Amino acid sequence: MKISLNWLKEYVEIQMPPRELGKLLTMTGLEVEGIELVGQGLQDVIVSRIAEVKPHQRSDHLSVCQVDTGKEIIPVVCGASNAEVNALVPLALPGFSLPDGMIINETRIRGELSKGMLLAEDEIGLTDDHSGIMILPSDLVPGTSLPSVLPVSDCVFDISITPNRSDCACVIGVAREIAAITGQKIRKPQIRINETGQPIENLTGVTILDPVGCPRYSAGLIQNIEIGASPFWMRYRLYLAGVRSINNVVDVTNYVMLETGQPLHAFDYRRLKENRIVVRRADDGEVFTTLDGTTHNLNTEDLMICDGERAVALAGIMGGLNSEIIDGTRDVLIESAFFNPLTIRKGSKRLGMSTEASYRFERGADIDGTIYALKRAVSLISGLAGGETARDFIDNYPNPYVSPVIGLRIDKANRLLGMDISKDTMIGLLNALELEVNDAGENRLSVKPPSFRVDITREVDVIEEIARLNGYDKIPVTYPSIKPSEDIVNPLLVLRDRVRSAMAGFGFNEVITYAFISPDSADILDVSGESPLVSFVRLINPLSVDQSVMRTSLLPGLLATVKNNIASNEKALKLFEWGKIFIHNQNNQLPIEKTFLAAVINGLYQQKTWYSEERHVDFYDMKGVIEALLKELGLKGAVFSKEGGFPGYDPKLSSGIYYSGALIGQTGRVSPKAMEAYELKKDDTYIFELDIEQVLKIIPLKKSFKPFSKFPAVYRDISMIFERRVESADILGIIKREGGELIESVRIFDSYEGDKIAPSEKALAFSICYRSSQGTLDGAEVNQMHEAIIGRIVNETGGRLREG
Repeated sequence: MKISLNWLKEYVEIQMPPRELGKLLTMTGLEVEGIELVGQGLQDVIVSRIAEVKPHQRSDHLSVCQVDTGKEIIPVVCGASNAEVNALVPLALPGFSLPDGMIINETRIRGELSKGMLLAEDEIGLTDDHSGIMILPSDLVPGTSLPSVLPVSDCVFDISITPNRSDCACVIGVAREIAAITGQKIRKPQIRINETGQPIENLTGVTILDPVGCPRYSAGLIQNIEIGASPFWMRYRLYLAGVRSINNVVDVTNYVMLETGQPLHAFDYRRLKENRIVVRRADDGEVFTTLDGTTHNLNTEDLMICDGERAVALAGIMGGLNSEIIDGTRDVLIESAFFNPLTIRKGSKRLGMSTEASYRFERGADIDGTIYALKRAVSLISGLAGGETARDFIDNYPNPYVSPVIGLRIDKANRLLGMDISKDTMIGLLNALELEVNDAGENRLSVKPPSFRVDITREVDVIEEIARLNGYDKIPVTYPSIKPSEDIVNPLLVLRDRVRSAMAGFGFNEVITYAFISPDSADILDVSGESPLVSFVRLINPLSVDQSVMRTSLLPGLLATVKNNIASNEKALKLFEWGKIFIHNQNNQLPIEKTFLAAVINGLYQQKTWYSEERHVDFYDMKGVIEALLKELGLKGAVFSKEGGFPGYDPKLSSGIYYSGALIGQTGRVSPKAMEAYELKKDDTYIFELDIEQVLKIIPLKKSFKPFSKFPAVYRDISMIFERRVESADILGIIKREGGELIESVRIFDSYEGDKIAPSEKALAFSICYRSSQGTLDGAEVNQMHEAIIGRIVNETGGRLREG
């Protein structure tokens, strides 16, 4: 919210520099985001009088004015239609630089000499009005510097108002804060009303059919007014606050709203059917057109201001096109009401309308301030537009507001703040904020907040006010006493860091995807109806259908990320995510949360070079990543068992990951259905998932160093033929079990299926490394062990040695 310093000074004495005031406001909770100097550099603009106006001989829209500068009469060519003899106007002489950078020069315009420029308000940065040159008050003296006779030099504070401080969304509210901080009293504007019209009850009436939505409705009436432009001082202040000038009546309602925080609305009294007001809820499907020309479809949650026959305004949001103030308006009814904040907020958000009025009503206006703001508006309108003010005001207020009485414990306040503030000091601070304080005993105070402080409802709110006004900077720095946890290290966090480091070392990039996904993801992954992956936790108020449930798998987010990257022409992707999934728990409101690691590789594994061919990723690339990761975590000997049934995986090329007989994850190629859904065109996308809870159960908590053997290794190869049903992992297990500690490593270095053996057979070749940590192995000992291993393989698998 933007507030003029000159405007503030009308209500409270301010001697300190703007920057110091901005710092003071920020330290008490009203953050000043910016300070802008306005109306600067105009000392050389002078007041001048137009002595003569003649048409330009070579133009149909220009005129030649003889202008009195106070020292001489000079010619000035002017294009404004409102240039009249004896009008006082601002004049820029040659050499003056306008705010837009234009420099005024003495020149000839279509043959006529011009020694300056008569200025419009927007040309010197005062308002956005370019309808004509600026007309100054008639009592000024030509030759006088403009800033010396008009208070155009000002400073604008851009203040960020927190949602709970609706009382500060106005000039008086900020002035009230400054007065409290500096120990002063606020000066409110004097209101003078000459009620010369008929009694208002003879002219109009107000009926509230929904006292919940509208607890109070006040109204005043002025007849026989003259609609016209507002004076410069009002338009200038509205402009600095970011509000566009309309006419003198509408400008007054906006001015008083900015001044007091109470939104007002002016109705054309003669356009109100039956000349009365009815406050009711809208009918379901009712159609209404607001001042901006937009037509809205309403429902029963919307609060309406109506006349005797139809709706004329969306309560607390915007008036209607059918009752707006126009040039021919002669009688105006001024509305000053209090509307339920929740009702206005719902209507504003549903209709997508945010206005200055709804901003204030949503946060809570001052229910006891409606009459003051109404009288202030009537006083200003009658002064600017004339007319006859009806006697008295309508004030429909069925249930007057009663301020809460809040008990404050002195010791608790000091304990929470970590300070030692006396009772008398607290009373003084609260009184400065216009809170009514009574002594309720040795250690207690009774506090009644004013109606404009809707944010103070509890004891802690009062304590916050004491801290705020006393100064947050005076609260001592203390450190809480925290008992250290018995578990010095969180194994989950340690594992997470190790996994992240390892995956980054393998060339993967970590991603973080939304925990909210579409329920259609289950169908895309071909999840069965009994799977926990369809036990979604549904959001009550989702942003969209595509983010309406919490994820039960990390795969949808990862595959969507792959899709987006491919659309950006990324051809080789290696991504992983560490995150939680959420399974609906029928026995508890809170879902079951499980941590998973998921990764995806896609596209090229190796680009084509002069020494190698292009190659796409395959199953074994992903399998190698998993084996390397598990080895890094201290898990050797994981078994990959070919099997299907994993949601999102191609059953023809997928595998369960087992360790010590327990399933800890799965890997494989993305299923064709998921490929199509995420627009992955080639069969080169592979994924894996690890259940971190299962991994934590088996992972060694500590790494231990195993000394290297000082003795040489002995290598032996085995080449055998097996039935295709025999898995290589089983053979590797037999070798390691039979060889025991003498087996340092085993690897498969050849695999053959072809014409030289039966179609139902395959040939595998293993390289075995034998090494002892106790001494050098002799050939006979190794040969004996090697023959025993071959015999065990033959007995358990039915395999035979390959000839040759």
